Amino acid sequence: MGHKKFRILAVSSALIVSACSFSEDSLWPSLTGEDPAATTEQAQAAQPAAGQQAQAGQQTAQPAAANQAPAPGQPALGTGNFVPTGVTPGAPTGTFVGKKVVELRDELQRLQGNIAQQNAELQKLRGQLVGNARRYHGTIAAVNARLQVGTTPGNPILVQQFKSAQADLSRVAQDVSEMNQLAGSIGSSSTMSAFLSESAKSAFAISGAIDEDHRQLAILEDEVNRTDVLIDRLLTEVSGDVRRQTNYVTTEQANLNLMSAGIKSGEIYGGSLMNVAMANAGGGMQVSAGAPVSTANRRPLVVIRFDRNDVPYQQALYNAVSRVLEKRPDAVFDLVAVAPAAGGQARVALNSNKARRQAEGVLRSLIEMGLPPARVAVAARTSAESRTNEVHLFIR
Repeated sequence: MGHKKFRILAVSSALIVSACSFSEDSLWPSLTGEDPAATTEQAQAAQPAAGQQAQAGQQTAQPAAANQAPAPGQPALGTGNFVPTGVTPGAPTGTFVGKKVVELRDELQRLQGNIAQQNAELQKLRGQLVGNARRYHGTIAAVNARLQVGTTPGNPILVQQFKSAQADLSRVAQDVSEMNQLAGSIGSSSTMSAFLSESAKSAFAISGAIDEDHRQLAILEDEVNRTDVLIDRLLTEVSGDVRRQTNYVTTEQANLNLMSAGIKSGEIYGGSLMNVAMANAGGGMQVSAGAPVSTANRRPLVVIRFDRNDVPYQQALYNAVSRVLEKRPDAVFDLVAVAPAAGGQARVALNSNKARRQAEGVLRSLIEMGLPPARVAVAARTSAESRTNEVHLFIR
């Protein structure tokens, strides 16, 4: 049954790209010499909402303004605004324990000051992330809009916009890096909070204390515990933001690589093939094609006939492989260079070398489209039925 489904898929997806026989012209955008519109959406990062005092060590529910309208395609950022509740003052008692309480109270005030600064830094970084992501998506939207209707290969205006998008995405990556450093700083605050908690508990066992010392110690211990809970929530939210935004940047970098190939050819492809596979698999995959397998009696997914120079096979190739990965995210492929067997030994050798170079070009196109090299096994053969060099792509 599985074999039958495979044959149906292969039959329905098989494409023949030929300079003289390909008839579905509607698949290919017309190429013109007109200058595309160079306007790029400009968006200003919204300022984070001002933090309000938290209730008894809990984070405020008020979201930062920048997080209310994330850029299209950007994962949501956390909305917590983490403000410490402050430290209750106390009068010195003159005892050794009383002096210890004063020291611990000063340490807690410094710790809460650090937390307030870390919270302010978090809100600032969130605003920067949204602003940079908006500029990035505005730029790539302008490029994709022009590629959608067709343009000249290597259009210099699109090349410039592409460089601008790269810079915007680099700024997003830098924001994520700074947020990751912030998570490390918050981790240090968490360590300090744990130390203060243990110190407050230990102070109860010190002899020579009066009732007022223990009353102030109890208040201090409660405030340390509430601060510790606040830090834990802050660290959890920042870590979640870092994880999601890191994955987002990685995905967009793959999409930019594919866009670069699209600008080179003047056509729009879509999302990176690896992103297509990951989205349909719902998780990470480690798949390798390994050594080529026999292609005898197998129908190719794509046949590219190199019967003239500059055969425009990329769009059809992308569409075919993308459809396969949507249904089989773990699919691997065999790429076979096929040379005619006629014309004598010297002619066969020349055609075989040329077919291998053409297969290498197809492999480079697949890699630019986002397909990992480990997913493709490359082989070569001759065929008595072929009249021109061909490259065949098979699905395992």
